[in-house]
Amino acid sequence: MAELVAKTYAGALYEVGIECGLMEQYAQELSFVRKTFEEYPQLLELCKTPQINKNEKKEIIEKIFKESIHVEVLNFIKILLDKKRMDDFESIQKSYQQLVNDYNNIVEGVAITAIKLKENELKKIEKKLSDLAGKNVKLINEIDPSIIGGVRVRIGEKVLDSTIQSRLNKLREELAQIIV
Repeated sequence: MAELVAKTYAGALYEVGIECGLMEQYAQELSFVRKTFEEYPQLLELCKTPQINKNEKKEIIEKIFKESIHVEVLNFIKILLDKKRMDDFESIQKSYQQLVNDYNNIVEGVAITAIKLKENELKKIEKKLSDLAGKNVKLINEIDPSIIGGVRVRIGEKVLDSTIQSRLNKLREELAQIIV
């Protein structure tokens, strides 16, 4: 149900974004609002609480975001407040970003490494994966020291694992079969 709600609201804003030629800008602004909510979780809680009336919430949101986002995105947030859908804001933002990515033939993924990749290294991995996938691949780099070395790339449900940890695990399994 929540996924349907997110897709419905995201789709409505997406259509407005296409009409206005601001689809990409709206995606950036929704991301900015989401990051603001993550940085100040009490603001999101304020938007959800029934103890504060809708008009007060709208005034607060307008004061905070008026100078930072387009009026259409601001009005969209006000509609979410009216419809008591702020619990769904994160999933709406993600659905909107997915619509923009689909339009631009982009897939997002995560490159997990033991140490932070340099920007040019990340770009090389993106380029190779883009050539393989036939889509533009955008990766973010996450750090996990337990993988020891190499890289594990996760794009949607697919995982490409060329880490030292996975190789050690395979070797351990092979040795266990030999010893038995």
